[in-house]
Amino acid sequence: MAAIYGRLEMSYNLSFTTLSLVSVLAGFIMNKITNLAPVTAFGVTYLIVVLSYYILYQSWIYPFYVSPLHGIPTPPCFPLWGHTPIIITSEMSVPQRKWHQQYGDIVRYFYPFGIERLSVVDHESIKQTTVSNPYNYPKPPTVRNWMARLLGSNGVLLAEGDVHIKQRKALAPGFSTQSIKALCPIFWRKALLLSEIWRQGMAEANTNQKSIEVLEGLNRTTLDIIGQAGFGTEIDSLRYPEAPLRAAYQAVFAFDVAARFYHAIHTCTMFAKYLPMKTNRDMARSRKVIRDAATQIIESKLYKVNSTDKDIIALTIRNNNSAGADRLSFDTMRDQVMTFLSAGHDTTATGAAWTLHLLAKYPHVQERLRAEIKQHMSFLFDPHSRENDVNIASVDVDNLPYLDNVCRESLRYIPPIPLTSRQLISEDRLAGHVIPPQTYVAIHANAINRLPQYWGPTAGEFDPDRWDCLPSTYSTSAFMTFLQGPRGCIGRKFAETEMKTLLCALLSRFVFESNERFEDPEDVKMWRLVLRPRDGVHLKVSSLV
Repeated sequence: MAAIYGRLEMSYNLSFTTLSLVSVLAGFIMNKITNLAPVTAFGVTYLIVVLSYYILYQSWIYPFYVSPLHGIPTPPCFPLWGHTPIIITSEMSVPQRKWHQQYGDIVRYFYPFGIERLSVVDHESIKQTTVSNPYNYPKPPTVRNWMARLLGSNGVLLAEGDVHIKQRKALAPGFSTQSIKALCPIFWRKALLLSEIWRQGMAEANTNQKSIEVLEGLNRTTLDIIGQAGFGTEIDSLRYPEAPLRAAYQAVFAFDVAARFYHAIHTCTMFAKYLPMKTNRDMARSRKVIRDAATQIIESKLYKVNSTDKDIIALTIRNNNSAGADRLSFDTMRDQVMTFLSAGHDTTATGAAWTLHLLAKYPHVQERLRAEIKQHMSFLFDPHSRENDVNIASVDVDNLPYLDNVCRESLRYIPPIPLTSRQLISEDRLAGHVIPPQTYVAIHANAINRLPQYWGPTAGEFDPDRWDCLPSTYSTSAFMTFLQGPRGCIGRKFAETEMKTLLCALLSRFVFESNERFEDPEDVKMWRLVLRPRDGVHLKVSSLV
């Protein structure tokens, strides 16, 4: 692991060292031929050298004439500022989606000062980066350092190479289909509790319809689910919204201008965490709350796991105790908890919120889905039987084909994780081009998932029926919401089952309509680990019973 990131960081250190040496030499010469003091001479020459390097060489000569990537199709721009203006003012990955339709399967684009990025969308290139040779494409150090503050540096999401293989093997029992089926009663209890809290809110307001921002409730629900199903821990943020963990994540996902500026800097340099900014202090406090909670969970489980415990971490610890030399360390186990707490609740909640928004926007889809739920789970529509454990144990959300279509189409249309970034270790070949080491390659799910070359002329439309008759151009690389291959989302089945359960519990009790008082959340998508609506998802929610 250290060797991999040492190689990737070498270029940054080399550039800084080279600039410093050239500046010292130029400063020495200037000091000899002028009357400037040594410190002043060095300062002036350093400024001249740096400006010349970044403005003349890095932002003009190198990208146009020297870069080994200069033959790759590139949308017009001047590399000094690059494509940054359109990228930061657009929904994440939408510019890349348009560029690929215009320029082909591989596109080069720029951030300021000639910083190059590649985006690939063809099947063979995606397969190469995710299935055939995934460990040649680790996360870049800057991205890794940014994510590690929330996810822990040793979790499965950030692990690479043999370490990642070992962790996937250790975690596999907890994410098997059988294990997730055993956890379904927890999904149902929390989903039904959310629907009851919303019903009580209407009763207290003496109304049958209420405007509700649904993402907040869904976030609290999925946090409680991962706490109970993942770690056997009751977070109970549904009943107590001020729960420390929920407050910590709210601070992390703030969308004010200062927070957005801070996170942009953090993805470029590891030194951002030392900036004297409120967002930085909030991040530090939130990290401590999350890390302390993860530590407490592991300490409480490590030596007290019962043979009957079904939660993911209990299964992992039992498997780990018999793993011998391949056992995961305490720190690694703690970071798995941090990873699943952070990545395991917000992505599903956001996906479910976008789905409710789309169902409100397309009422005929909502009505059809509700009819299917009623056909298979009629007890949910009876207030006296909907929480009966026997009834709940008798149903399987995977037996509802239209529900499956709706969920897959929603996750295709608005993927909660819009992109993933990678950086080559060794030279490779993508889309017919030789790609040198240290090149950044982005896989834009929010571009790939809507490309006509895979999905046909209706790629930009929300249509759950497409999954019953996929076009001949479809491939496994067309749907990248969960990635694929060894680095594909280990919690995919967990998330899909959780999301389906939430929709069944809510659609059997409420009708959802768009709320015209608020801006369409699709017009104000913001990216912070997940693609979230800036102001949440406000819907008109009416009680069915």
